[in-house]
Amino acid sequence: MPSSHFSVRCTFALEKIIITDPILNEMAKNIEEAMKILENGQREVEERQKYILKDIPGPLQGCGQDVSSILQLIQNLMYGEEKEDSQRMHGLGERGHVTLLGHSLVAYISGLHRERVRRLSIRVQSDTTLWLCRIFRYENGSAYYHDDDREGLLRVCRLVLYSRYEDYATEGYAVLSCRHPVIYQSSACRPGLGHYLCITLMCCRIVMPHHLANAAFSLQDVSVLDRLIKDDVKSGKVPLLLIANAGTAGAGHTDKLGNLRELCDQHNMWLHVEGVNLATLALSCVTSSVLAATRCDSMTLTLGPWLGLPAVPAVTLYRHEDPALALATGLASTQVAEKLRALPLWMSLQNLGHDRIVKRIKHALRLVSSLSVEDEVNSPIVLFKFSQETSPGSTQAISMFSTGVLQLGEQLAQQVPSSGVDLVHLEDEGSCVRFNPLMTSALLGTQDGDVDALMERIGEMVPLLSLTMCLRHEFREEVSNHSNLTYVEDLNWPGLGGIRYNPTCKDPDESKRQLLQEKINGDLLKNLQQLETEVEFSTGPEFSPEKSCIFIGMATENLDVAKLVDAIAAMGRDIEEGSKLLDNMTETVQRGIQEAERQLQKANEEKIMKEGVLRQIPVVGSVLNWFSPVQSSVNGKTFNLVAGSLDSTESIYSMKTQPVKETDLTPVFNITKQSDGKCFHFTIITPLTNPSILPECMRVTEVLFC
Repeated sequence: MPSSHFSVRCTFALEKIIITDPILNEMAKNIEEAMKILENGQREVEERQKYILKDIPGPLQGCGQDVSSILQLIQNLMYGEEKEDSQRMHGLGERGHVTLLGHSLVAYISGLHRERVRRLSIRVQSDTTLWLCRIFRYENGSAYYHDDDREGLLRVCRLVLYSRYEDYATEGYAVLSCRHPVIYQSSACRPGLGHYLCITLMCCRIVMPHHLANAAFSLQDVSVLDRLIKDDVKSGKVPLLLIANAGTAGAGHTDKLGNLRELCDQHNMWLHVEGVNLATLALSCVTSSVLAATRCDSMTLTLGPWLGLPAVPAVTLYRHEDPALALATGLASTQVAEKLRALPLWMSLQNLGHDRIVKRIKHALRLVSSLSVEDEVNSPIVLFKFSQETSPGSTQAISMFSTGVLQLGEQLAQQVPSSGVDLVHLEDEGSCVRFNPLMTSALLGTQDGDVDALMERIGEMVPLLSLTMCLRHEFREEVSNHSNLTYVEDLNWPGLGGIRYNPTCKDPDESKRQLLQEKINGDLLKNLQQLETEVEFSTGPEFSPEKSCIFIGMATENLDVAKLVDAIAAMGRDIEEGSKLLDNMTETVQRGIQEAERQLQKANEEKIMKEGVLRQIPVVGSVLNWFSPVQSSVNGKTFNLVAGSLDSTESIYSMKTQPVKETDLTPVFNITKQSDGKCFHFTIITPLTNPSILPECMRVTEVLFC
């Protein structure tokens, strides 16, 4: 349903309570208006400029600001100077507005009478817990709602500690010194989870067997884990908890949950399950591997990404018979604010209904099946791995393939943003492009057309990637054939490679040579970027250690690598020659200016001696000049760069043209003395065969030096 219909429905639903509590109706209208302001990116330029300066942090305004100004400031902070809406989040729609209204209601309800808040919070939490347990087939479960999706597992670990160590509540960590608790998890779990538990609990040893990091816990892996647990028991440790996956964070594989359940029962361990595949428990047909998750002791659900609900809490469902321990560890709470945390989710679930919840999950799985070549899809994640049969070397080839995947993933994310693809690095498979619609499609609104566009772009880019990987070796060989070029090795660059032009500079000063190299390569990059070619030229990766070099992008079908390298070398030589000519001109012009100053000063002295001292006195000189005018001509000089000499400008002014010999192919500077005798007027003439090698500043025809 379009978001424009939301205000009508919401207002209609609240009309019955307007008499007793009109604030709810006003709150719904305010939410609607605020979202319109934040989602409206079409503002006048003058209005946007009005708030740009306010983005700079400063003191709090004494008189305060109105709500519209604050919302406008938030919009500027969200989008900056973006003019296109392509990178912005899709419209939240009705479900998003309901969730935001729920967050506002939490703040409003917290100010009501305590007894009213207590009754409402108990109803909200009990309803939400009952619905989730029924939807995800977790009978007789309790629920803990938390913003950080790791917080639920942390509270569960504390619950197990209280259960396994009777004196833990009174003695604390002292009871753990003799019998250390151990938590087991596969290294295929999401990164940083084990470290987070260790840092927070400060009492557990996390075991991540690398031989359990393959696709999933196989039957053989479970037997290996069994031996590992038995060894820990013999050494006096306490196996506490096992973290299993129903859909690993990287590839979406599901562990052998049934076998792990039996292993945990055998060693009196707690089994916690998490993963994206838990969403499929809401469907009528569930694979047996995922269905075994309903027998676990606890599971964490991330409903926000699955259903496209913004800012709703994650939920940890658990089973435990002692409510006192749940209260002591924070899984249960008597605080009203904790109970009201479920209100946005409570409202969103009612707004969606069971049918639309199932529909959204089915839609994500259908998008996966349209990309899969298998008859039955066991994982809601599809991975794309770029590979090539032939390669120049195993180690280099792996890095090149990873670089190709990096380029592929970045291009796909930019060109098909609604697909939600991203990059993931797996220990065994390397870098892969991941399509995980269960975590992205509901929020991004991914449709079948986006999947078709994704496949089309993959089909276009893979041949170019393969061609680029094949031409890398040829590109390196061609660069080595030029003495003034150096090949730059950077395996993180997805194109043909890097190149650096080395000028033939004999200056012993290393800093000057480096500055010259930076200047020439910078000018070379600018000239290459102005060429009409499909090949891209850039400065390379953002954090590349290589400086003063040029990186060439992906190859095209008709690219001739030899001609490309020859053209780069020739262009670099032209720029270097132009730079040398400019340096020579600068030095010669400086000498010419000094000589012109000396000769013009001498001519001025001769003029004074010829005209006499009296003519130089202001009043007397004007009278003498009136009675006896002095015939004088413009005393100017022409400086020839070829001859390195100063000549008279009389012939120029008499012929009205600049005499240039056929052998004169270098710039000529005309130096003319102004009437005040203090300034010199330069006219730069450039009869060069290739004047483009001069910088723009040297093509200006008139420069005045004082």
